[in-house]
Amino acid sequence: MSTANGTTTSGTGLDAALLNRVTAAVRTAGDLLRERHTPQARGVELDEIVKEIHANDDAVLDVLRQPLMAARPGAHWAEDELEGGVLPPGEWWIVDPAEGNINHVHGMSDWAVTATLVRDNHPVLTVVHLPLTGDWYTAMAGHGAQLNGAPLRVSAKTDLGAALVGTGQARPGEDEHTFHRIGTSVTRMLIHGLVVRVSVPATLQLIHVAAGRMDAFWQFSDVRSGLAAGALLVAEAGGTVTDTRGNPWDLASPDFLATAPGIHVEAVSVLSPIA
Repeated sequence: MSTANGTTTSGTGLDAALLNRVTAAVRTAGDLLRERHTPQARGVELDEIVKEIHANDDAVLDVLRQPLMAARPGAHWAEDELEGGVLPPGEWWIVDPAEGNINHVHGMSDWAVTATLVRDNHPVLTVVHLPLTGDWYTAMAGHGAQLNGAPLRVSAKTDLGAALVGTGQARPGEDEHTFHRIGTSVTRMLIHGLVVRVSVPATLQLIHVAAGRMDAFWQFSDVRSGLAAGALLVAEAGGTVTDTRGNPWDLASPDFLATAPGIHVEAVSVLSPIA
């Protein structure tokens, strides 16, 4: 094995050349999304907001899909970014052309472009680009995680009581039971943690976990596009990625937890009783 700037990992087909091609495609897409950004909200009525969201997706996918498919011949494309659950065997691109699209159309800054290659329901390569800052987060399985080419490392905290943690909803219109679980989990973490951050999208919180700025993130959802990139970044930065009961996570998992290793047991004890 080598770092992300090294040679191919034996048997995986993942190498620096592939990562560079994916990074270039995602950054080109990010440039387009940045050009579409305005400092004020776009749309008042729900149908206007939805139209703006779809326009962002369509514009970015037009420049993102072809280079990604060319970079990995034989890989499939996961069409619906809000879908969850397992994919058929093989390699799949899970892409969010505007992760945090709702923030983008409201003039906020918390949005990104993401592309993740998944093999047999496990993420193996990812690029997350933040066009407003120019930052790019990358990871390959077994190669570590990087921010602008520099290694990332999760927090060294060992006390949940000192932890900055976060959660959020995965999509509009979640069922009422999920909303109750989110509310209960926030209450329990407010009691046992230091500060709870509730925001969207998931990826923008998970990059903070991977970088050691936050200590945990959980979500009662299996939306693939919001979790796959961050799961690989956190794992490759030395974090622990499971479901909320502490079982190993993959795309079949019903919910999600990513933490610094030193607080994982405490986080599971807080979240696992929430039915």
